[in-house]
Amino acid sequence: MQPNHPDYEYRLRKTFSTLRLYQKCLKIWFDILTPKQLLFFAPMISKLSKNHKILCTSRNYREVVELSKIKNIDLRLIGKHGGSTKEGKLGSSIQRMDHLLDVIVKFSPDLTISFCSPEAARISYGIGIKQVAFSDSPHAEAVMRLSVPLVQKLLIPWVIPKNEFVKYGISEKDIIHYRAIDAAVIVRERSKIKRIGVDKTKKTIVIRPEESEAAYILGKTESDNIIYEISKEDKLYNIIVLARYAIQKKRLKEKFGKKVIIMDKVVDGKSLLSIADLFIGSGGTMTAESALMGIPTISYDAAPNYIEKYLVRIGLAKRETNPKKISALIKKMLNDNKDSKKKARMILNSMEDPYLKLVEAIKRI
Repeated sequence: MQPNHPDYEYRLRKTFSTLRLYQKCLKIWFDILTPKQLLFFAPMISKLSKNHKILCTSRNYREVVELSKIKNIDLRLIGKHGGSTKEGKLGSSIQRMDHLLDVIVKFSPDLTISFCSPEAARISYGIGIKQVAFSDSPHAEAVMRLSVPLVQKLLIPWVIPKNEFVKYGISEKDIIHYRAIDAAVIVRERSKIKRIGVDKTKKTIVIRPEESEAAYILGKTESDNIIYEISKEDKLYNIIVLARYAIQKKRLKEKFGKKVIIMDKVVDGKSLLSIADLFIGSGGTMTAESALMGIPTISYDAAPNYIEKYLVRIGLAKRETNPKKISALIKKMLNDNKDSKKKARMILNSMEDPYLKLVEAIKRI
């Protein structure tokens, strides 16, 4: 059921009161590892915290820490990001589980909710805590193999076939579809827009580099070539890059100097998108946010995935992987008078709130 449906609020109150009636006060542990996860879970945490005791953990990861302050979510930071090497990822995961264990045993949760956090999955399984997990990334094979077999219920967007996750060791009956993509939750959430000053005589292009330290990408820097091509037109455009990591930010600053604006501070993505005339991303969450906001959006498809394919198929995003062709596509899209905002709004309004499916999943387990 969509949030704009006349019966939505009634059903929300009913399902929420049913959860309260049957489960009384639950202790719920959220393990939040990425900026997308924090923005996606924020409204759910707000609703659940009214009647349940919530513990939110994360790791010391710059973007998550700063966004938690913007969103007023109290995070307990345990462990750190493992970096770009397999050895670093393994070592950080082992250390994080060791430090998390005492905290979780002391909190003694009734339920764990995560975005397929390997540490949360292993600890919860080991000490007998029921788990509900979300995922829209079956391409993240390492994370899926480590977490999916251990969860009781897995919630996924309807555009992803269930068999994409069944192959990792979960029964099809334990997978629940919701009719939305995750970016819809983020776009709908009210945000305090931070005004960012740009030269208003130029068009503004916002670029989000790939998740270069993720296991399924590891070291790819496809965005560098794209930024290089676009930076040749720096007299025409404000080119803003929202880097993910300090090392990524440092490299881009050294490489492109004053031709592009590398954001020094973490901002809510919607603050940047609110001034964007066009967005270029790697096919991830911010690409989907931009598309659902009706902003001309180009994906260079660094990590091919079902969500990006869906957005391209319905015409809310264009896919182009050739940096030279992207420059030409930018001009075409900026000169196209077709208003995509109305179409994006209609598609966004057709999507349901995954929170309702989360409540149903909690009741089932």
